[in-house]
Amino acid sequence: MAGEDYSFPPQLKLGNPADYTKVFAKPVKSTDNFFTLLAIRNDLDHPRLGLAIAKKNIKKAVTRNLIKRSVRENFRLRQYDLINIDIVVLARRDAANASPALLRKSLDKHWLKLTNRCESYS
Repeated sequence: MAGEDYSFPPQLKLGNPADYTKVFAKPVKSTDNFFTLLAIRNDLDHPRLGLAIAKKNIKKAVTRNLIKRSVRENFRLRQYDLINIDIVVLARRDAANASPALLRKSLDKHWLKLTNRCESYS
């Protein structure tokens, strides 16, 4: 762990619409009251994150941005626990009123569940 860099460079982000389309086409899903996460294996040696926080579900921009920041931060800290998968995070309505600690717990469960499910498909 000493040599690991916990930054969030551009190569850890889903960059273009084609990347999102691949994930939405045939994903492995993980859902709870706060988030729906969609994932597929990728051919890279690291995981990538995409965010799709809909204005329809989370009305206020401030709240959407807080949720995005908390998801990015949690992913940044967990990136070395994940396998090479592309993940898209969709926020549900209940995420707007949840505490940051509750969102972190939820995301930790999702990362573990997606890693286990995607490993079994390969």
